[in-house]
Amino acid sequence: MIIKNIKWKIQTEDFKQSLAIDLETNIDNQNMRELEKAQELLSLGKKVEITIKEYKKKRSLDANGMLWVILQAIAEKLGTTKDLVYLEMLDRYGVFTHIVVKPEVVEKVKKEWKITRELGEVVVNGKMGIQLQCYFGSSTYDSKEFSKLLEGVIYEAKELEIETITPREKAELLTKWESKN
Repeated sequence: MIIKNIKWKIQTEDFKQSLAIDLETNIDNQNMRELEKAQELLSLGKKVEITIKEYKKKRSLDANGMLWVILQAIAEKLGTTKDLVYLEMLDRYGVFTHIVVKPEVVEKVKKEWKITRELGEVVVNGKMGIQLQCYFGSSTYDSKEFSKLLEGVIYEAKELEIETITPREKAELLTKWESKN
């Protein structure tokens, strides 16, 4: 759907809120629902927070399905679970960031990430903190990040002599995924 010149102005008794969007772009159904929800909240006098970010292609459900099939095969070969294999593959091929947190919240922060690794104490602005390496789950990956993960998992499967997909099948899955996103 192409949206042109959206303008919403909503005024409440105690303060004025307005949302004006003047653009021409493709808006998918989910984003349109989010815009409608913002309009509804504003009309009820609620405060809203809107985030605008650069569009990045998401991963394909077909490619994601293939990832989990291969993870299951690796798990069976190693006598473990696909979830544990998934975490190991994220550790090897996944996307991570570094953060510094207060020592008293380290365990709480660890619960929010798929994998975390404590890298040690650091001093920032005269205060002691703990540096963590935190891995994102693959559901947040763009096409380049997901492709790297899938290639790594395929490599690991081949090392274990597990049949996977051919390079052609992999290319077709990624192409199909890119055309949907």
